[in-house]
Amino acid sequence: MKKQIILNLPVKDLEKSKAFFSALGFTFNARFSGENAAFMNIVGDTIQPMLTTEPFFKSLIDKPVVQAKEANEMVICLNCDSREEVDSLIAKALAAGGRTPHPPEDHGFMYDQGFEDIDGHLWNLVWAAPEASS
Repeated sequence: MKKQIILNLPVKDLEKSKAFFSALGFTFNARFSGENAAFMNIVGDTIQPMLTTEPFFKSLIDKPVVQAKEANEMVICLNCDSREEVDSLIAKALAAGGRTPHPPEDHGFMYDQGFEDIDGHLWNLVWAAPEASS
């Protein structure tokens, strides 16, 4: 069996969070979604974000839920195919109510910028020139 990583992200309002990520062009797998969670189709078939309502998320853990607008435990990093894809996704995130925590960084061989979604989770979008990985 192929191993899979599912990132469970607590959200305040599942429908609003789904609308935010839909505005970025991402879709959801209805088979694994419901009133408490939405399985995002954005990363591939081995790593998948799952947006979960805070009450459902709390039922999975025995600690308080970190409020991502106040503190962050991780930054989710996504590879993009081009600088234009980075810029396009950032523009869509801003138009959908997100914010950018820092300006774009252009290193010539690598370009990145991040956004904060409406629940405060940090996402970093990165493009690297093919020759940078060799």
